[in-house]
Amino acid sequence: MALLDRVKNILLSPKTEWQVINAETETPQSLLTKYVIPLVLLSAVASFIGYGFIGRGNLLYKIVGVRWGAYFAIQVLASGILSYYIATYVIDALAPSFGSEKNLGKSAQLVAYASTASWVGGLLMIVPLLGTIGALLGLYGIYLFYLGLPVLKKTPEEKRIGYMIVCALVIIVVSFVLYFILGAILTATMGNPFGIDTLFN
Repeated sequence: MALLDRVKNILLSPKTEWQVINAETETPQSLLTKYVIPLVLLSAVASFIGYGFIGRGNLLYKIVGVRWGAYFAIQVLASGILSYYIATYVIDALAPSFGSEKNLGKSAQLVAYASTASWVGGLLMIVPLLGTIGALLGLYGIYLFYLGLPVLKKTPEEKRIGYMIVCALVIIVVSFVLYFILGAILTATMGNPFGIDTLFN
C-alpha cells in the first residue's frame, strides 16, 4: 500500500485499517525503510525549515539559523528511529505478561502505525510555535495503539487497557530519554540552542 494511503487510512479509519495491516507480513527493518524513515524524515525536514528559517522566540530572543535547524532536525530523526526500534522490542517482550502474542513483526507494525499521528503532527514544526499542537495530535496515537492491540497482538479485552498504559508509558519514556540524551550530545558538539549565544532579535 502506498505511504500516503496508509497514513490517511490509519488516521481516519483505524478500525478497518488495523484489519488490513494484520493481513500483512512485515519486519522491523522493512517498516523502517518504507514507512518509519520517510515519515520521521519529513518531520525532521519540517524542524529544519522551522528552526532554520522561521525561528521561535519571544520579545527577548529568537532561536533561528541553519545550525539550529540542523540541531533539531538531527534530534527528531535520530530519536524517532531509535525510539521505534526500542519500543518495538520492549513492547514485544512485555506481550506474554498481558496474555498477548509475542510476535516482533506485529509489534513493529503496532509501534510504527500507531506513531503515525505523532509523526504527522511533527510536520507542524515547520512553524515552531505550532509544535505544541503537533505534540497534542500525537496523543491520538494512544487511541490508535489501543485499537490495534487486540487485532495485532491478540490482547484479551480484560488486559487491553493495562497493556496499552504500560506500552504508552514505555514509548513516552523512551522518546523523552532519547530526546534528552541526543540533546546533550548535540549540545556538546553544536552548542546550546537555548543558550546566550543564540539570543538575538
